[in-house]
Amino acid sequence: MSDWLTFRDADEASHWRAVNDGVMGGVSAGRFRCEDGRGVFSGHLSLEHGGGFASVRRVVPAGEFAGTDGVWMRVRGDGRRYQCRVGSEQLPAGASYAAHFDTTADRWQDVSLPWGDFEAVFRGRRLANAPPLSAQRIERFGFLLADRHPGVFCLEITTVGLF
Repeated sequence: MSDWLTFRDADEASHWRAVNDGVMGGVSAGRFRCEDGRGVFSGHLSLEHGGGFASVRRVVPAGEFAGTDGVWMRVRGDGRRYQCRVGSEQLPAGASYAAHFDTTADRWQDVSLPWGDFEAVFRGRRLANAPPLSAQRIERFGFLLADRHPGVFCLEITTVGLF
């Protein structure tokens, strides 16, 4: 196992971009910041105006995940179910590979997600006949919340590693 991301450098936040349901008319608000050695994905999920998701993502340098079997994270959540998402040119624009993980409110936990657990999805629906995820071709990494429960959310991350 090796660390890929730590959040000790506040400049790390500048690499993350929010993509919320406003792209489809919704009013959810998610953001990413670095604070006290943690990455923090937080905001407010709304179901108004056909909304219902908040996400953040960052670019992955070409071939960065080659030869790895999955991703692990040290997280503290709020009891909600989040998605880890990776993007690849293997899929059509707007589609991603996603794996879900549950959090326990206010408790640090280690989450391991083998690449084989990631399913190709587009707008919340599984893509049939999509190719299996190739770690070597991952070009985006991020988190998404779309659990249909409106309200405030917060996911803290101290480390993202590869195994």
